[in-house]
Amino acid sequence: MAGILDSIRNLFGGGASANPPQAANEPDSYKDCLIYAEPIAEGGQWRLAGRIVQAQGEDAREHKFIRADIFSNRDEVEAATLRKARQIIDEQGAALFR
Repeated sequence: MAGILDSIRNLFGGGASANPPQAANEPDSYKDCLIYAEPIAEGGQWRLAGRIVQAQGEDAREHKFIRADIFSNRDEVEAATLRKARQIIDEQGAALFR
């Protein structure tokens, strides 16, 4: 019964989160940052989304980004996320974490 109620809730936009990011793969290292590809599932497709993290522990700073780009294949969206994150790092440099 609980499964049916959860399905109905999700159908009408209820539940914890409408489209949570999928589990991230291993981070990609670029310059002094770690890039996490975290695409968001949307209607059988994938929206480009990710995180850029600099440093670790208490000193860690994070920048999340979501783009309008939609892909039909998870591998393609992950590769595009890494390219976009590298572009963001190159263009914004240290200002990214201010």
